[in-house]
Amino acid sequence: MNCLFLFKSKKSEPRNQQKDRRKTQNSAPELRNKSETPSFNLQRPRSFPSQPSIRDLNAEREQSLRVFTYEELNEATCGFSRRLKIGQGGFGNVYKGKIPTTGDSDPPLVVAIKKLNPQGLQGHKQWLAEVQFLGVLNHQNVVKLLGYCSEDGENGMERLLVYEYMCNRSLEEHLFTRGARTLPWKQRLEIMLGAAEGLAYLHEVKVIYRDFKSSNVLLNDDFCPKLSDFGLAREGPQGDNTHVTTAKVGTQGYAAPEYVQTGHLRLKSDVYSFGVVLYEIITGRRTIERNKPATERRLLEWIKEYPADSRHFSMIIDPRLRNNYPADGARSLAKLADLCLKKNDKERPTMEIVVKRLKKIVEECDSGDSSITTSKESNQVRSNIRGTGPVEQSLTV
Repeated sequence: MNCLFLFKSKKSEPRNQQKDRRKTQNSAPELRNKSETPSFNLQRPRSFPSQPSIRDLNAEREQSLRVFTYEELNEATCGFSRRLKIGQGGFGNVYKGKIPTTGDSDPPLVVAIKKLNPQGLQGHKQWLAEVQFLGVLNHQNVVKLLGYCSEDGENGMERLLVYEYMCNRSLEEHLFTRGARTLPWKQRLEIMLGAAEGLAYLHEVKVIYRDFKSSNVLLNDDFCPKLSDFGLAREGPQGDNTHVTTAKVGTQGYAAPEYVQTGHLRLKSDVYSFGVVLYEIITGRRTIERNKPATERRLLEWIKEYPADSRHFSMIIDPRLRNNYPADGARSLAKLADLCLKKNDKERPTMEIVVKRLKKIVEECDSGDSSITTSKESNQVRSNIRGTGPVEQSLTV
């Protein structure tokens, strides 16, 4: 049964919202610009005439989104207890909560509740974008929004969002948190394939995600990935337009270069960000590692010294995999990442093509077509590198 229908029906409407006159800040201070209010007159591509329009879907799902009271959500989180806090960002905090269901014998529904900090880096426009986009979008790889709250409180307007609960947190935590269980190679591929299918769906309905990164890929109990945090999402270009012009927001290290330079946002801006995360799962490194030597701090600069076709490529593979990955498959994945990271966005593949390539890599991994690297091979490469001096001087980028 869909979670949206487990709630008791509510006749109450949200209180009249006061106009937010405070200066809105964005969720990515690195780029230092305000985001613009997105428009939501989305249309399906002409190739899908039988599908309901985004406007129709919005009208349908608007009725199924529950309007919560602040009191309900306060009770669900035991007064927003610190012990129930499961996340934190520029928007404020995320808490695990329990919402009563209709049946007396049914267990409460476990949810994630995002509470906007009025003084935080994410403002009303981003909160509104999440409500309006996630109230329309419906895909197995996009997180479900169950409801929202907008009420006057003692400290001003209280704005909260209620999502399905994702018990395995984010891809970022599994890749980079010390002590976390190492994700096997095959599982990394499957997570990225699901995320790619989510992005392909967004692009199909002309939505630019604009904030694809490992921390926004959430994992459920089956490690199925779901895209989250749509505060920066925008409607894509319509008609003959090739891009939309917006204020430059996002997260440093993930944003496409043409967007950072010009503010021109295209669907393939998301493809670039996807390429960055592909290299994160290959290397087990963040896009920016401030505690590394200067030559290794920026992931995309460091990996240039180890091209996919070079004999030293294995040096960048996440050491936590303990050489348990298909050598040819890893090279194929790096080559796909390189295509996504093309400086000229016209040379990047569409997300539909990325999905097809990833499916092929997963199938090859399943069939065992790619041989598994051995410790002896990897150790020989390391030995050769130590004997030839600094890698920077011995390789051509």
